Amino acid sequence: MPSGSRLIYVITCLMKGERTMTTYITTFDLPTLARHAVGFDRLFNELNRTFANSKVNDNYPPHNIVQIDETHYAIQLAVAGFAEDELDIEYKDNVLTVRGEKREKEELTYHYRGISSRNFTRSFPLADHMEVRGATVVNGILAISIEHIVPEEDKPKKIAITFTK
Repeated sequence: MPSGSRLIYVITCLMKGERTMTTYITTFDLPTLARHAVGFDRLFNELNRTFANSKVNDNYPPHNIVQIDETHYAIQLAVAGFAEDELDIEYKDNVLTVRGEKREKEELTYHYRGISSRNFTRSFPLADHMEVRGATVVNGILAISIEHIVPEEDKPKKIAITFTK
């Protein structure tokens, strides 16, 4: 089953409150599915934004998404060969965008070019309450630190129990 089908399957199960289903949707048709869902607007908006910003089969630069602990994450991108002034990171509307723009200093003649140095834009949609803490480059890996900040109103609260006689 294609990965898009599994996602549709999971969403459909959640919507119907079922644990298992025997029907599979083989295409990724969000508008059709959204017509039959009530109260899932944010989910469908996020899915549309995620897939609109992604390019199929484009894995440049290679990257990792690492969960360090319960609230800390890191996005790691291989940016070997890019100088400090050739990289840009922007966080806007819950989307983290990393851009790399190579500026060749001089025209070189390559006999073989195996190290890619093309321009790129890579976007990562982030959930609500995610805060970008900083970015560092070590050994050609750009690491962007992200923390999930749970607002006080969303944290579990202890309710005092009063006993009366």
